[in-house]
Amino acid sequence: MAVATRVQPNKAQLGDVMALQKPARSLWADAWYRLLRNRFAVVGMAIIGLFALVAAFASLLAPESPLKIHDGMGFLPPAWVKQSSTGKAGDARFLLGTDTIGRDVLSRVLYGARVSMLVGLTPVAIIVILGASIGLFSGYRGGRLDNLLMRLTDVVWAFPEMLLYIILMVTLRDAWIGRLMNGLFLLFVALAAVSWVGIARLVRGSVLSLKEKEFIEAARSIGISDVRIMLRHILPNTIGPIVVWVAFAVPRMIIAEATLGYLGLGLRPASDPRSFFITSWGVLMLEGNTSINAQPWILLAPSLCVGVIVLAFTFLGDGLRDALDPRMRGTQ
Repeated sequence: MAVATRVQPNKAQLGDVMALQKPARSLWADAWYRLLRNRFAVVGMAIIGLFALVAAFASLLAPESPLKIHDGMGFLPPAWVKQSSTGKAGDARFLLGTDTIGRDVLSRVLYGARVSMLVGLTPVAIIVILGASIGLFSGYRGGRLDNLLMRLTDVVWAFPEMLLYIILMVTLRDAWIGRLMNGLFLLFVALAAVSWVGIARLVRGSVLSLKEKEFIEAARSIGISDVRIMLRHILPNTIGPIVVWVAFAVPRMIIAEATLGYLGLGLRPASDPRSFFITSWGVLMLEGNTSINAQPWILLAPSLCVGVIVLAFTFLGDGLRDALDPRMRGTQ
C-alpha cells in the first residue's frame, strides 16, 4: 500500500499565496502610494509646503516691517558683500540688502509669498468650480445646449489669455472693483474669467465617455435623477484629470501674476503695515528692474522664488499624472 507524502510549499509559493490573500489597495490609496515613490513629486510637495508656511507666518519670519523706511540706507547690498558698485557695504540686519528707499528686501520677499501663493490657489478654485460645472452640464445634456456652450468656449479659447488679462486690468483698474483688496480682487476676476475653458473642455470630454457606461445606464434605469447622476456618479470619476490639471494650472496663475505685476498692472501699493496684501513677487520684480545694477537682489530674489515654486508644482503635476494613470496601477 502506497503511503501519500505531504509536499511542503517553498518560500516562493508561500509568498504568492500571501500576495493573493493580501487585500488590494483602493484606487486613491494606490495613487498615493505611487506618488510617494516619486522622489521629484515628494520634493515638490516639500517645497510647496515650505512656501505655504512662509506665506502663513510671514509676519513672524520677516526681520523688519516690509514698509519700514530706513533713512540713508537705500540700495544696501546683501549682508555678505563687503563693498558694492555703489561703494556701500552690506549690513547684518538686512540679509538681502535694501531697496531704493531703504526697505528690507528679505521682508518684502517673505510678504510677497502671501499674495503670490494666494493668487495661485484662489483663481484656480474659482476656475475649477466654473469650468467643471460647464463641462459637466454640457457633456451630460448634449444637443443644442452642448453646442452653444462649446462655441462660447471656443470663442474665449481663441483669444490670448495674457492679452485678455491686460485688457481687463487696464479697463477696470481705476473702478471700484479695482480698489478692492488693493487690486487683488480684480486680479482674481481677470485670471478666472478667461482661464476656465481648458478645464471645461477636459471635463466635457470625460463626461462624454462616462455617460455611455453601463453603470450610468443602470442608474438611469432605476430612476435616479440627472443631477444625482452627474454629482454622485460622473463627477467623482473625473476627479483624477481635474487634480492633475490643477497642479499644472497653479504655476500658470503665479506666472501670470508675476507678469502683470512686472508690467505695473498687479497689486496696488500698500501703505498700512497691518494689511495682508502688501506686495507680491511680480511687484518686487518691477521695482528691481530699475535697480538691477545697483542692487540686483531686488529682482533676483523674487524671480528665484517664482522659478522654484513653479518648478515644484511642475514636479507635483508630473507625479500626480503618473500616480492617477490607471494603466500604471499595480506596476510599482
